[in-house]
Amino acid sequence: MTSEERGLMAKVKQLGSFFADVRNEMRKVTFPGRKEVQATTVVVIVTVIIFGIYFFLIDYVFNSGVQWVLRHGK
Repeated sequence: MTSEERGLMAKVKQLGSFFADVRNEMRKVTFPGRKEVQATTVVVIVTVIIFGIYFFLIDYVFNSGVQWVLRHGK
């Protein structure tokens, strides 16, 4: 067996080991239940709405300030 063939066999062995590790880790995965998904979805939606309002207000204040400076800064 040449060194190239040994290297290829080592890579195949590493790949097999990788997939075995992936399979073992996937067995440990637990998926959330319906109630948990609904609860976290509500939290995300409320958070997005709050941040949307916050950034709208900040943008409005800065825009008003810049417009005031542009009108009165001549």
